[in-house]
Amino acid sequence: MAATLESSGWWQRWRGRLSARDGSRMLLLLLLLGSGQGPRQVGAGQTFEYLKREHSLSKPYQGVGTSSSSLWNLMGSAMVMTQYIRLTPDMQSKQGALWNRVPCFLRDWELQVHFKIHGQGKKNLHGDGLAIWYTKDRMQPGPVFGNMDKFVGLGVFVDTYPNEEKQQEAQKRRYSPGVQRVFPYISAMVNNGSLSYDHERDGRPTELGGCTAIVRNLHYDTFLVIRYVKRHLTIMMDIDGKHEWRDCIEVPGVRLPRGYYFGTSSITGDLSDNHDVISLKLFELTVERTPEEEKLHRDVFLPSVDNMKLPEMTAPLPPLSGLALFLIVFFSLVFSVFAIVIGIILYNKWQEQSRKRFY
Repeated sequence: MAATLESSGWWQRWRGRLSARDGSRMLLLLLLLGSGQGPRQVGAGQTFEYLKREHSLSKPYQGVGTSSSSLWNLMGSAMVMTQYIRLTPDMQSKQGALWNRVPCFLRDWELQVHFKIHGQGKKNLHGDGLAIWYTKDRMQPGPVFGNMDKFVGLGVFVDTYPNEEKQQEAQKRRYSPGVQRVFPYISAMVNNGSLSYDHERDGRPTELGGCTAIVRNLHYDTFLVIRYVKRHLTIMMDIDGKHEWRDCIEVPGVRLPRGYYFGTSSITGDLSDNHDVISLKLFELTVERTPEEEKLHRDVFLPSVDNMKLPEMTAPLPPLSGLALFLIVFFSLVFSVFAIVIGIILYNKWQEQSRKRFY
């Protein structure tokens, strides 16, 4: 970029008017601005990404707090530290969350999560993990990694404790190697509000896919990326210290509404860990679409996955208005009076016929 600036006429005209010191400052300023706001091509084809600062978070964590003016809100045991945001400390029975206050209306996006899970617990004596959310509701504590059950949207889980395996062992039942998963384990779930996350089975009945991810107590950075492009959900990880993305989950036909919130949460129970978030960076992806794709990729109002049947939500009946309630009561009274009058008439006729029969 510096070579481009120096070869341009604009830079040549102004360079003579600036001192060496001022010129260095100007060049540094332009470089910083360019690296922070400019588009960057990613992957093959015409795909560019733009950092969306209103949905991103990094050190020194400005805009984090509990007030309504903050871009990010803390909940529960979450605390802002100098180098990270700790969702839960390495203590029992803690839960914390971090939620973006601004709803996301991007069509195609990529979320990069820099996180760290560590603690004093030995093998299989730690838990429970953390989750990354894109959901309709925010700041709703609950049992699913610190968030509400029967959520509406997308949940990506970094599960560090094998609940199902340990329950099988406790019941002295054989755990089949054919279905055994190695933990920590990353999985994903799309929910329209009708499904419960089965914590006892580590979310197996409702997961879209998953992979093993050895992420605890590592001495290098660990990253997770969630990419949503053209109804295609891709989850990758960089957990080997090689600065390379490795595939984890890939699911086509995922339909997510716009206007949901990004967040992350964690929970500990009898076992615990430090669950830290170092940064969250959301990129808008600009992708070319054919006219046919534009028709297929229209906005949806409820999350779903093609070829996966989710139970339909039963919409609650709207409350009756005052006028409707009055009309129902009025016509009920009229019907009751009418029925009473008819009953009296029929009774009188029956009595007259009875008297005639005696005479």
